[in-house]
Amino acid sequence: MLWASERKPHIENSMKATVLLLICSTLFSGVVGKPLFPEQEKDPKFWNAWAQKTLKNALTLQDLNKKQAKNLILFLGDGMGVPTVTAARILKGQLSGQSGEETVLEMDKFPFLSLAKTYNTNAQVPDSAGTATAYLCGVKANEGTVGVSAAAVRSQCNTTEGNEVTSILKWAKDAGKSVGIVTTTRVNHATPSAAYAHSVDRDWYSDNEMPAEALQAGCKDIARQLFENIPNIDVVMGGGRKYMFPKNQSDVEYPNIAKHSGTRKDGRNLVQEWIDKMQSKRGHYVWNKNQLLSLNPNNVEYLLGLFEPGDLTYDLERNTETDPSLTEMVEVAIKILKKNPNGFYLLVEGGRIDHGHHEGKAKQALHEAVEMDRAIGRADLLTSIHDTLTVVTADHSHVFNFGGYTTRGNTIFGLAPMVSDIDQKPFTSILYGNGPGYKIVNGARENVSTIDYQENNYQAQAAVPLSMETHGGEDVAVFAKGPLAHLLHGVHEQNYIPHVMAYAACIGQNREHCLKESGAGHLHSTFGSVISILTISRLIC
Repeated sequence: MLWASERKPHIENSMKATVLLLICSTLFSGVVGKPLFPEQEKDPKFWNAWAQKTLKNALTLQDLNKKQAKNLILFLGDGMGVPTVTAARILKGQLSGQSGEETVLEMDKFPFLSLAKTYNTNAQVPDSAGTATAYLCGVKANEGTVGVSAAAVRSQCNTTEGNEVTSILKWAKDAGKSVGIVTTTRVNHATPSAAYAHSVDRDWYSDNEMPAEALQAGCKDIARQLFENIPNIDVVMGGGRKYMFPKNQSDVEYPNIAKHSGTRKDGRNLVQEWIDKMQSKRGHYVWNKNQLLSLNPNNVEYLLGLFEPGDLTYDLERNTETDPSLTEMVEVAIKILKKNPNGFYLLVEGGRIDHGHHEGKAKQALHEAVEMDRAIGRADLLTSIHDTLTVVTADHSHVFNFGGYTTRGNTIFGLAPMVSDIDQKPFTSILYGNGPGYKIVNGARENVSTIDYQENNYQAQAAVPLSMETHGGEDVAVFAKGPLAHLLHGVHEQNYIPHVMAYAACIGQNREHCLKESGAGHLHSTFGSVISILTISRLIC
């Protein structure tokens, strides 16, 4: 009886919570009876027709594109795990006035999809340096290191020599192709640096960030390696200007702001050195949008664009008059690179997706992902699926997700259609497993209805307090289209990606099959010519 008397208030409270949940659900769903989806979706014929159309398209994929890839493009969404892709899809649709769920991203249109296992050799949950070495150099590596094998130890300079590994960008350059790097981060950040640098520490941006013993031992900073390791990279665009100039030299865009001034202790002006070397080769250095878009790509052979002292600004905060978008940079890059009759390799990084998530700012992260998808669409218009292999993937995921039984068309940054049955407070659909969004007010979880949770820099609530949210360890998606894209299928190690791309383009160690096919083709052509001559001779005689 005592148990029953104690349980009665609990039952009443549960009933109250349930009623409250139902009321909230009705309020968030809009007017009772109002359809939450298009009328046509009520008809089974709609879904059947859509599925049949999809099936017909799928059947055409039986005729595989086995041509040699002239061009290679890798779009890398830093931190763009599967939940981020889904949420970006919804956001893209909602930005155009749709409910969002049925929207098709540019990457969604790619016919081949696989999963990549992202772990580093020494880390279950990886970082962007070790993963970049995997999908650019073809070997897995330790966290925090770029362009070196797992035999190298982070921050130990003397483990660099002999453990260097080269990237697909170098393989392409050695094969006579034009090569380019476009990023929204610093050009010497983890992802782009693995394309050209060999560093046991991803944070050695300039000599200013290196320990004295590493410099004395002969290790080079990453900014210096950008200009010295692979001579004449055709296109480089992103941020990181301050790492190229002498220490305390004022920045051209932010004069007299100390944090933006040059950092180099060796006194070198790497930008001026590049200009002096490339001016006679139709090389151009630009640092703002106007300069970039004023260029005629037909008159440019080499391009260095450094648009910020550090990382580029978030797309939501970008000054559209002075700062180029990722899409604009990609367009210029492709127009310059595609002039090479041998083709090109282009690495494009949507790098600030990752930064938005680390800061718990889902709105920033998702808008970065949508902008990268726009860039993918622009690249599609400038290239052909017949001779260009395009791959879209991520280096790792984040502990980001969205849920809460939201109704169709619910704004991706909105509240779930219920309150917690534990603390009776509302919560946003988007949440993080950990991060800076963890907040306690008066001993309890913050009531999000009292703040602007749709503000650009709102930090979504997190389960565990951390100053910076962490990466996630699950597999990431790999989207592919173009020649031999079907080789990216199933579940593979992340370092498999550049091997497929190299095989498709007949570069690096994957050239033997191309020589065989070329030889067979030549033999077939010669044999055909002999037969033709004999036939004509017989007719004449």
